[in-house]
Amino acid sequence: MLLERIGLIDIGSNTIRLVIFEIDEHFTMFQVQNIKTPARLFQYLDKKKKMSQTGIDVLIKVLKSFKSVADQYQVSILMPVATAAIRQSTNREDIIAQVRKKTGIEMMLLPEEKEAFYGNYAVLHTTQFPSGITIDIGGGSTEVTYYENKELQLYHSFPFGVVTLKQMFFDGKEHNDPKAIKKMQEFVKEQFKSIKWLSKKQVPIVAMGGSARSIANVHQRQVNYRLAGVHGYRMYKNDLQKTLDLFQSLSIPQLQNLDGLSRDRTDLIIPANVVFNTLFDEVKAPVFLFSNKGLREGIVMEYLNNKYENRAFNVFNIAAQSVSRIAASYHTLAHVAQQRVKLVDMLYEELCRLGIFDKNPEMEKLLHFGSYLYYLGQFVETGASSQHTFYIISNSDLDGISHKERVSIALLASFKNRSLVNQYLTGYTEWYTVTQIDQLQSFGGIIKFADAINDSHMAVIQDIKINKTKIGHDLVLYYQGDILAEEYRAERQRKHIERLLNGKLNIIFTETQH
Repeated sequence: MLLERIGLIDIGSNTIRLVIFEIDEHFTMFQVQNIKTPARLFQYLDKKKKMSQTGIDVLIKVLKSFKSVADQYQVSILMPVATAAIRQSTNREDIIAQVRKKTGIEMMLLPEEKEAFYGNYAVLHTTQFPSGITIDIGGGSTEVTYYENKELQLYHSFPFGVVTLKQMFFDGKEHNDPKAIKKMQEFVKEQFKSIKWLSKKQVPIVAMGGSARSIANVHQRQVNYRLAGVHGYRMYKNDLQKTLDLFQSLSIPQLQNLDGLSRDRTDLIIPANVVFNTLFDEVKAPVFLFSNKGLREGIVMEYLNNKYENRAFNVFNIAAQSVSRIAASYHTLAHVAQQRVKLVDMLYEELCRLGIFDKNPEMEKLLHFGSYLYYLGQFVETGASSQHTFYIISNSDLDGISHKERVSIALLASFKNRSLVNQYLTGYTEWYTVTQIDQLQSFGGIIKFADAINDSHMAVIQDIKINKTKIGHDLVLYYQGDILAEEYRAERQRKHIERLLNGKLNIIFTETQH
């Protein structure tokens, strides 16, 4: 069910973008439209920071076009937000008045602290690290925040972005001029050193925005990365340096043909990469993470949380909410998924009690998510449920879940047999040890058996016990109701539990009293 359709116009210094989100009853944010134009408003500011009438006319033309698109989509609310280019303009009141008169749009001018807050808000609600530093580099400003235990602690807005850095250091020079790059590096380093709380924080850095996305896209193609999407993608010092070296080695025409790099960012990507490298060094960060959610998503997420009493997004329940939303998107029946998780939990507890597994909270989490999403791909096609399940989950942005965890969940949720697991692992084998693969296969078998003993979807199995006998084990399934379907399927899938117990398994159905 559609709750509302929200249009957000992000009026940046480099690009102006319209994103239209459809929000359903699970607060899933579907992007139904995303269009942009590289207006580069910052170039229309003179030395006194006054925007020319030409620049204002460009802005008005774009906003008229975007408003007509939003009207066509019948958005319930249109949020036009302006950042550094308008904020730093000395004639901003005139710009706002002209826009209002000629388009009917009332621009919201975001103060520096609000711009930092919204980017941070999106990161807090979509990534798994409890503490970190965020960076959002735009055309005319760079917002940096520090958060601890999922709470924003400090922020700073630097009055430079990729466009201003280009103007300051590359005016009349090649985009990869070594001396200009060196001077820019020194300037950026000095800027970051002026903010004492950045120094040696030794926490992850989370980058958002178009420049960050482009760098991640390029790096993924350079290393032939198997997964789709950059949300949650991790890079390290050496990786950031390799992309910078690559950009410096290429001419503008070569950069325009570089896979993963937007053509309108070719002359701005080196300043962005330098900023990220310099911050990485200043913070002494352990990892550099990319977030596909930033300012725009943060604004919409906060709006939804305020409107729906904080039910939409929870910073301490990110992964579970994300799993629940993807399940709902593919019409998974919640009561069936919940019963399967309950049965998997019972089996896992018994197997731990018998010493088959050691309890491990991280693996339990993967087991829960994998069992909840089991055979989600049957919504696409029943005959290839396993294949569709693996592809959908492994290539979906799952907030609060790392890429390796995403593949692990996909392997569990798609489990059919061990040979198919090995087939899906092609290209990911270096991510796992032999022991980890064996455990994932074992967990997949538990999920498949749990699904079998819920075949009727009537939640007839109430409890599970495994008892050791002289010749093997008794698996006692306590039930209420009709178990015809469950009896048949349990016998067919017994091998998955027998393999774990390494011996003969006797399945006993015992009716419980009402």
